Amino acid sequence: MKEGWSGDDYLVLFAEAEMRLATERYQVGRAMPGHVVIGLRGWDDLIVRDEQGGTRAVPTVPLDPQYAKPYVVPGDTTLEPDARFVGRIKWYLTPIVFGGNPSAGPNVTWVTHEQHGELVTWWNAKYRDLKASGGNA
Repeated sequence: MKEGWSGDDYLVLFAEAEMRLATERYQVGRAMPGHVVIGLRGWDDLIVRDEQGGTRAVPTVPLDPQYAKPYVVPGDTTLEPDARFVGRIKWYLTPIVFGGNPSAGPNVTWVTHEQHGELVTWWNAKYRDLKASGGNA
């Protein structure tokens, strides 16, 4: 795993061996079959690759293909490390799609990669349940 700044984006890029585990951790196959997680962009987006090699950024919540946007992973993957963020991911206690405040403050905490996977999975299940029942997130 490599992480650090690439311009204005804080990126976490997984090594090939880590991609399958990240894909399972975030349950990407459930929402986007045939896609593999290759990294995180700015803590709020997963970077995924499709079977043809195309890459996109999709919000962690909601992990919904309709919100995926083309994203080109920087060719020079030399990232500028930032010790403040290594191994930590910013998380909104109440995700923005559920009405959470995107400003830094009481709605923001920092979590480990494992915790992030659990939170993303839990909130996406809640999103799918609400969507299936006709509710709004």
